[in-house]
Amino acid sequence: MNIENKTISLVLGSGGARGLAHIGVIQVLEERGYLIRSISGSSMGALIGGIYAAGKLDTYSQWVCALDRLDVLRLLDFSFSGAAIFKGDRIINTLRELIGDRNIEDLPISFTAVATDLEESKEVWLSSGPLFNAIRASIAFPTIFSAFPHKGKTLVDGGLLNPIPIAPTLRDETSLTIAVGLCGKARHLIDQPVPVQKTSEKRNKYQQKIIDYIDGLQRKNGSKEEDTGIFDIISKSIDAMQSTISSFKLAAYSPDIVIEIPKNVCSIYEFERAAELIEIGRQEATARLNEFDYPL
Repeated sequence: MNIENKTISLVLGSGGARGLAHIGVIQVLEERGYLIRSISGSSMGALIGGIYAAGKLDTYSQWVCALDRLDVLRLLDFSFSGAAIFKGDRIINTLRELIGDRNIEDLPISFTAVATDLEESKEVWLSSGPLFNAIRASIAFPTIFSAFPHKGKTLVDGGLLNPIPIAPTLRDETSLTIAVGLCGKARHLIDQPVPVQKTSEKRNKYQQKIIDYIDGLQRKNGSKEEDTGIFDIISKSIDAMQSTISSFKLAAYSPDIVIEIPKNVCSIYEFERAAELIEIGRQEATARLNEFDYPL
């Protein structure tokens, strides 16, 4: 396949920490000579896609792979409004400083972040304005991160209505549409790397209390159903909802290539496993693309 026929529209799905696998997928696509001309993303797909469109994915990858669990927790700013557990401002401000904010219309690659209008119950496509405002709106999952006000609308996570947003790419003048879903069928990954537990520096009492609190939300010590933590319930609920919607979206729009990350590789909040998840993305992309005979 010649270079002209290797231009692609890339659709990056939602799925929390599993979205770090998008980095590995993008790496493989670039290594194989695919030219990403357009990106559409929901939630974590919008975050990774937007950073890639800004030309800063390597910077982000190095940063996120260096995070341990305590580093991740430090990025969470508790909300006392009662509307959500976290405000979500600290992580976005950190990324703005790391990546540098730009207007979407000035990016070298066409980019659309998908959010949900909570009042109107419909999708909102954000393809202009400050990049990190669009990302912030797209990742605002209810109860976890506060909703994002935008032009009189209350915007929340795009994955609620469209976890794999193919529609924004339909008018692209590219040769292929490649969609990456994060709710693939659960299965055992033979080559899955063994996760490496990073150790933090000595924690103070306040930091340990934060970790203990999050542990309590995630999972209690018992094994009975009633001992399941709120984060686990939310995670499984999101997976069930998004798996169903994704199936309908893929059937309706039929992208040329679908790369699916198994939903059991991690929970939605295990961002400290970045290096492992990037490698899983590489493995899944390589296996899927090997099924297509597109010589350079």
